[in-house]
Amino acid sequence: MLNRFFWMCSGADTDILENSSKAEQNKFAGIGGTVFFTAVMATVAASYALYTVFDNVYSSIFFGLIWGLLIFNLDRFIVSTIKKSDNKWKEIWQATPRIILAIIIAIVIAKPLELKIFEKEINQVLLEQKNDLTLANKEQIANQFTPEITSIQSEIENLKQEINLKEIEVNELYNTYIAEAEGREGTKILGKGPVYKEKRDKHDALLSELQQLKAENKLKIANKETTIASLISQQKNQEVTTQPIIDRFDGLMARINALDKLPWLPSFFIFLLFLAIETSPIVAKVLAPKGEYDYKFEDAENAVKTWVTQKVNQRKEVLQTDTILNEKIYKDIAEEDELYNYKRNKARELMQQQSDAFHKSQQKIIG
Repeated sequence: MLNRFFWMCSGADTDILENSSKAEQNKFAGIGGTVFFTAVMATVAASYALYTVFDNVYSSIFFGLIWGLLIFNLDRFIVSTIKKSDNKWKEIWQATPRIILAIIIAIVIAKPLELKIFEKEINQVLLEQKNDLTLANKEQIANQFTPEITSIQSEIENLKQEINLKEIEVNELYNTYIAEAEGREGTKILGKGPVYKEKRDKHDALLSELQQLKAENKLKIANKETTIASLISQQKNQEVTTQPIIDRFDGLMARINALDKLPWLPSFFIFLLFLAIETSPIVAKVLAPKGEYDYKFEDAENAVKTWVTQKVNQRKEVLQTDTILNEKIYKDIAEEDELYNYKRNKARELMQQQSDAFHKSQQKIIG
């Protein structure tokens, strides 16, 4: 039962194989087994690759099975179309396009399995890339908000500087009128005279301006700090909003690119393994000598070909004979007087009817 299943997988004629030797049966069972297990690995590879895309187990398995059946049918077709002949170079030339197709299939099957085999290493590469993307994303977002924040901070510093300058000016006036009262500067007369009063009034007026300036600038600074806090909050929100996009940076294309950053030699050997598996049925059929099955299959094909050719030739002979007979029959009939007289009378009747019809139509026109 299992042998018949593998024979079917190899694309061989099971009726011929049943009457062939054990060696031939085992050979085609091995070829069919290779085709079958290649399709199984293709199903696993496609399911994993699609899982990285859909993130759904059932959808991945469903489409993976479809892909496996497609690879199975394609491999079975490739193997079954290679026919043994007495010319080895003809067989190699016949197998060349099929080998090229097998190489393409091997690449398609091997790549998803490489992704699974090197999953941990790929995850490490993806983690580094995600960290770099996170830093770059924060830098890009910061570039959107930093100029405005820096400008507002500069305005706040200017407001504070304005207060500081006013305080320095008030303190200088304070020291001036105190020195006048103590007789250390100005008139150098000890006591609170008219000059002292003048300087004191000037200081008090400037002190009042300072207090008003502090109140105004304090309100402006508070508003600007609120604006800065709002901008920083927007910046943080944008970082939080865009971070999930970076966290989901682990799709099929990202993993393939991450795999390319790993050492190439292990991936290359895995590819060679699948290439050997995929091409082994074709190579086996090309290298194997012409066996009992091949002779029987060739004999069956030649029998059908001979039968079809014979039927075509018979149809040609029948057509040729029928054509000759028809020519001879019609030639003999053409020489008979009875047929000649019959057709002459019919022609006379037809011309008379045409003449009568023409006469009637002319009478209707004349009225």
